[in-house]
Amino acid sequence: MRVRPITHEALVTELADRLLHVTGPLGSLVALDGHPLTGTRELADSLAEELRTRGRRAVRVSTWDYLRPASLRLERGRTDPEVFLHDWFDFEGLSREVLAPLAAGGDGHVLTALWDPDSDRSPREPRTEVGENGTVLVEGPFLLGKRLDFDFAVHLWMSEKVLRRKVPAEDEWQLPAFSEYAHEIRPERTADRLIRADRPERPAVVDALD
Repeated sequence: MRVRPITHEALVTELADRLLHVTGPLGSLVALDGHPLTGTRELADSLAEELRTRGRRAVRVSTWDYLRPASLRLERGRTDPEVFLHDWFDFEGLSREVLAPLAAGGDGHVLTALWDPDSDRSPREPRTEVGENGTVLVEGPFLLGKRLDFDFAVHLWMSEKVLRRKVPAEDEWQLPAFSEYAHEIRPERTADRLIRADRPERPAVVDALD
């Protein structure tokens, strides 16, 4: 494995440089995949800000705003890791409301949030125009291997040992889901760019696994 330590700021600059050359029919779709503790949301926010300073429209979407209604995701209890992996997140809705509008024939307007888990109802947000040179940054877990047609994918990788040490006790039940995802999807090899995030404040770019 060839790993290159990098600061958060330099990582944002490097990724932004790359994303300026990523294009799609009606704007580009970028996945920032990983456990919340790897800092996917923080990286997405920083990237969006950097792209805007370069004259690009940037929109962040979180899979946590695309949860299924509680009646569906909690049907088999609140702590089932298999359900968490396969049924908590509405990836069909994400594809319909975010990916399809940027595909050929789409209208270029995306829905940044489909469901509010706190109120357990739709937030009824207006659609956001992306623009032809815009970028949608989708952050959250389990984004790869779902037949979601991203133009570029980044996986933030935290080792299982570190994740087990850092995860709050109330979320430990989710760990088997992340282990299964890592084993079945192998996101470190599926993503276009792999970032080691055992310490998110001190990331490292994995230039080669072998």
